[in-house]
Amino acid sequence: MTISMIKARGISVSLDLTVGHIADMAVEGGGRQLKPLHRAPWVDANETLPDNLPEGTVRLSGDFLCAPFSRSDVEEAPLHGWPANSAWDVVDSAATGDGWRAIYRLRHKVMGASVDKILTLRDDHPFLYQEHVFSGGHGAISVAHHPMTAMTGGGRLAFSPKRFAATLDDPLEPDPARGRFMLAYPARSADLSHFPAAGGGTLDLTEYRMDDRREDFITLVEADHGGPGWTALARQAEEDLVLVLKNPAELPITMLWLSNGGRDYAPWSGRHLGVLGIEDGRAAVGHAASIGDNWLKREGMATAFALGEGQSVSFRHVIGAMPLSGGEPPREVTTADGRMWLAAGGSSREVPFDSDFLRIGRPAAA
Repeated sequence: MTISMIKARGISVSLDLTVGHIADMAVEGGGRQLKPLHRAPWVDANETLPDNLPEGTVRLSGDFLCAPFSRSDVEEAPLHGWPANSAWDVVDSAATGDGWRAIYRLRHKVMGASVDKILTLRDDHPFLYQEHVFSGGHGAISVAHHPMTAMTGGGRLAFSPKRFAATLDDPLEPDPARGRFMLAYPARSADLSHFPAAGGGTLDLTEYRMDDRREDFITLVEADHGGPGWTALARQAEEDLVLVLKNPAELPITMLWLSNGGRDYAPWSGRHLGVLGIEDGRAAVGHAASIGDNWLKREGMATAFALGEGQSVSFRHVIGAMPLSGGEPPREVTTADGRMWLAAGGSSREVPFDSDFLRIGRPAAA
């Protein structure tokens, strides 16, 4: 494994160059080192894995770029595409006046496009700032980030305003001999605290319970609110807050992957516990579905970026972590003038944040 590490005051990030996954992220806060991102238990276990696994599953870690998201059924590639499964090279990596900036390039082309990953850290900012740039190419590509966090005692979730949440036609694990799920498929609700459950009744999407053994996948569609899209997870046992932010014009949906012992076959083997994927994307499930007709397009959501010779498209994303006591996520997140304010109850918290980074209000390329 080849690792590229970048760091600034109070934060460090390591990238696994063999697959482009973030292998580790550490944030200093409250006299502790916070570790917001998950690494699958088999990655460093030196165990024999099934032969047919994509390399991205073998090295499943942290966050990675999916291009396309899910099935590669237009151009031949593994699950989630070459950016999640193959090598990246360091183009540049150096300290800046206020932190660190690194540029990585994918060795494979995606639909003929070259792909760059730009990671930026800033001194005393508890955030990783990411940008991906597709240059040239043809056709269209769906994309998603795939950050994963894990917790040992569950957590509470809060979100920027969403129009609704919806499940797919079929669950990830329909065979009870292989796994289990708890949400109804297909189903839809505008109330995230009352989503239809598989056995009747409803479940609260704002609560992650460790005793719910499940493998569930649900899509949240952003409302038109004019601010950054965000997901906040207050991890109970870890006593911290994990934050994921996006520009909704670029990445209009957030897909939640609840993976808590819900798969019984290797390499998952019932041990993939407390994991939450917070997957901001411009995608349907599968490349062909994303560029064709799909239910999200019918709701007015873009599900791919158009590529073209002499053109480039880019999108940005932010992952952060900070100490939190009390276990409640913010109800409102606002950014301006180099700061972020997180409001919960009657109090507000302020942290350094590059408020220009997500370019809110800037229309995304078609």
